[in-house]
Amino acid sequence: MTAALAEKHTDTVAEPARDTPPPTVRRRRRERAFDDVPRWQIYLPLGIYLLFTLIPFYWMFLFAVRPTGSTSLVPWPMTGEHFSKVWNERSFAVFFQNSMIVGVCTLIATTLVALAGGYALARFDFRIKNGFMLALLCSQFIPGALMLVPLFEIFKNLQMINSLGSVVIAETVFQLPLSIILISGFIKNVPATLEEAAWVDGCSRFRAFCAVVLPLLRPGLIAVGSFAFVHSWNHFLFALMFLSEQDKQTIPVGLNTLIGADSVDLGALAAGGVIAAVPVVIVFAFIQKWLITGFSAGAVKG
Repeated sequence: MTAALAEKHTDTVAEPARDTPPPTVRRRRRERAFDDVPRWQIYLPLGIYLLFTLIPFYWMFLFAVRPTGSTSLVPWPMTGEHFSKVWNERSFAVFFQNSMIVGVCTLIATTLVALAGGYALARFDFRIKNGFMLALLCSQFIPGALMLVPLFEIFKNLQMINSLGSVVIAETVFQLPLSIILISGFIKNVPATLEEAAWVDGCSRFRAFCAVVLPLLRPGLIAVGSFAFVHSWNHFLFALMFLSEQDKQTIPVGLNTLIGADSVDLGALAAGGVIAAVPVVIVFAFIQKWLITGFSAGAVKG
């Protein structure tokens, strides 16, 4: 019996263990499995989704370029009368300029402050760090409408009502929590040993950050900056409450002025919508590669 157990134990030990395939092999297997899927099962759902996504944009474009009174479903003949009307007669040139100022200033302010706050959270340990992170996360659950009255009183006391600066400050404050969290994640993915090597070479902390860390944060900065720009470009509430003079209003408020009490000029409203959408489309067309990389990198703790 002892000999049988010993023989069984020897056979068990001698049996080779199954090796786990390396990641490259597993990836190739997944790629082959993906190649085996019929293409129509991939393109049909994507096509349906794309159709439902593009129909509203096509409808807006159709009303913008179609002559007044036309009922054609094809944008031909095309006219630019609606664009000329909203740009010249409805002061959309001024609205566009104001929106651009608010968007660019919000982008710069949010990025600079988020860089400082994100670096502090990523590189320093302090007593209230976890509580501060929790406060940043909880602030995302506060609707902007709840802060309108206190913000209005603050800007009124500072004599900043009807000033684009009030909208820039409000937009920056509401963009900072998420931006700081994202930038902190980006900086954590940069090894601290790179900065330490720069310190050994004689660089100060600020110079090491600018020379070593900042170039590696380009995807993250593009993601945070574009998100801040697009949000401030499209935001309606703050501009409506803090800007009452027409020459200070932004595009979302300008679009609202095209909706009358008894009638709506659909051609002018659609043309204004196209004007409002063009900068956002251009921004995302140029930064989509860095945007996806940036958001995925900022969500991973290094």
